[in-house]
Amino acid sequence: MSTVGRPDRRALLGGVVASATVALAGCSSTSAATPTARTSPTPTATTRPATPAAAFARLVEGNKRWVSGDLRHPDRDPDRRQLLARKHEPFGSVLACIDSRVPPELLFDTGLGDLYVMRTGGEAIGPVVTGSVEYGPMTSGTPIIVVLGHQRCGAVEAAYKSLRDGKPLPGDLRSIVEALEPATDRPSARAATTRSRPWLGPRSNSRHTICAPTRTSPPS
Repeated sequence: MSTVGRPDRRALLGGVVASATVALAGCSSTSAATPTARTSPTPTATTRPATPAAAFARLVEGNKRWVSGDLRHPDRDPDRRQLLARKHEPFGSVLACIDSRVPPELLFDTGLGDLYVMRTGGEAIGPVVTGSVEYGPMTSGTPIIVVLGHQRCGAVEAAYKSLRDGKPLPGDLRSIVEALEPATDRPSARAATTRSRPWLGPRSNSRHTICAPTRTSPPS
């Protein structure tokens, strides 16, 4: 695979923080709308955004369509499949939760070949996940990385209750709790009288996930 123009790995990881932080605001709308989805396909040929700003704008536009119900369902026809048979160059890398209610391809109204998508419980991150997130930017110049947080996350709630009650979860679910624990906002001794329990929410968890690669991933 060609690596022409591949970005410096340290610079790439520094860009993760900026790209993902602003992206959170573009995908957390809770507005209700009556679905008015269109089923007719859109043209197959779409221009890949070349900059983080352009990629972010494309995601925001798609999310607005999701909120309003005015979906286009782009890049899903047979011609698009044929076009991607030999090569694909997604314009975004998205790390999202496994929650069935937040599939990135639908939330951003995208199609085949548009996004690299990684999904873990509570956006928990580790070396394999970090490597998967880096794959697009490092090999094909994917211009934006998004950490997609969401409300009412079952994995985050389970981790929170486990930490609050001191009751370990069964099996490998413990690994999710361990991955999310650093994102917990634990109260100081002074604040203990007013809030004595740990707190873990979508924003604190997403901030932790955004910063994790810069703490744990060595430079190339």
